[in-house]
Amino acid sequence: MSPKSETRKEEIVRVAAQLFKEKGYTAVTMRDIAAKMGIKAASLYNHITSKQDILDAVIISLAEAFTNGMQSIKSSNNNTIDKLKQIIQLHVKLSSQNSYAMASLNNDWMHLEERLDYYKKLRVEYEDDFRTILVDGITASDIIEANPEVMLFSILTTLRSLYIWIPKKEDLNLEEFTTTLYQILIEGIINK
Repeated sequence: MSPKSETRKEEIVRVAAQLFKEKGYTAVTMRDIAAKMGIKAASLYNHITSKQDILDAVIISLAEAFTNGMQSIKSSNNNTIDKLKQIIQLHVKLSSQNSYAMASLNNDWMHLEERLDYYKKLRVEYEDDFRTILVDGITASDIIEANPEVMLFSILTTLRSLYIWIPKKEDLNLEEFTTTLYQILIEGIINK
């Protein structure tokens, strides 16, 4: 979303997410957010209720996007290999569009208060769906017979850290990157 078309609340959330990535959630104050926006801290409260409200907006919306994307992939009629490709595409897309929010999703989720249980539920659903895709792929002999927990951990560890690497590559072709990532992460588990 371009800054010109975003609402003031969306701008606050975007700026805060950037600061959360740079300094960490606990180190960022409402004054820091206001200063970065060039406004008074009191003005922030016209649009949001608290720093916690901002963190909720940053993390929950992204977690829902991942969970909804995964549910859509899992319920499709595609084979395991295509589903794994779509999972990588989902991560590349969301990570490239939301690198600041991804940092909060990975590093600050434990600071969620009222929405912590909901976040954990989304995360478990996402991982369960991913695990089911892997187990179904093993059962269908689409992928090698190996421990699905190790596969899940190995693939997710890379995918969850894309936000660190993608912004440093300004000339990165996301389509080529997705293909290369697929070759590295998935082709090794295809049952040939």
